[in-house]
Amino acid sequence: MTKIGNNVVIGKNPKIGEYVEIGVEPVGLEKATIIGDDAIIRSHSVIYLGNRIGNNFQTGHGILLRENNLIGDNVSIGSHTVVERDNRIGNNVRIHSNCFIPEFVKIEDDVWIGPSVVILNVPHPPCPRFEDCAKSVVIKRNAKIGGNVTIGPRVIIGKNSLIGMGSLVTKNIPDNSVAYGYPAKAVKKIDELTCDLNYFKVPYEWEANRGKNKS
Repeated sequence: MTKIGNNVVIGKNPKIGEYVEIGVEPVGLEKATIIGDDAIIRSHSVIYLGNRIGNNFQTGHGILLRENNLIGDNVSIGSHTVVERDNRIGNNVRIHSNCFIPEFVKIEDDVWIGPSVVILNVPHPPCPRFEDCAKSVVIKRNAKIGGNVTIGPRVIIGKNSLIGMGSLVTKNIPDNSVAYGYPAKAVKKIDELTCDLNYFKVPYEWEANRGKNKS
């Protein structure tokens, strides 16, 4: 049975699956959740109050979205992913299945996050100054994060960068970099990549065709 609270506004043409709950009220919070047009929210997903979500929002099955997130247009969150409170997620962001996004993360436009990515935000948990020390992780515009990557506290992933699968990111990654390893290190620039299957002259050349900034 689907349950939509009184303090929820959903735009035109939504598709909402079975056993979805929208508008769960956290203690002490009564702000509305607003979801834009053409949303697809699949079964068993739970969305708390206080979220502002753009158009063309899409979830997999069983996602959990806590309160006070600001989410842009064309955002997709995969099955069984948990997004905690007070995050900022830009436009055209894809977060795959089984990911964990903690509080206070900033994800800029056009970011792609692979399956089972975990972000951690506190150097010494539990911390009595959690609200201050956890505001640190930033994934900049057009970055790609491979599957099973762990991103540690106070890390900034530079724009257009690529993090290889299975990496542990403990330090900032510069813009336009390819980084991987345990811990991850920047090993080359994005424009040094080649397409092993020869489908493209260079990987991500299609982004230039869409007018995206590769600088």
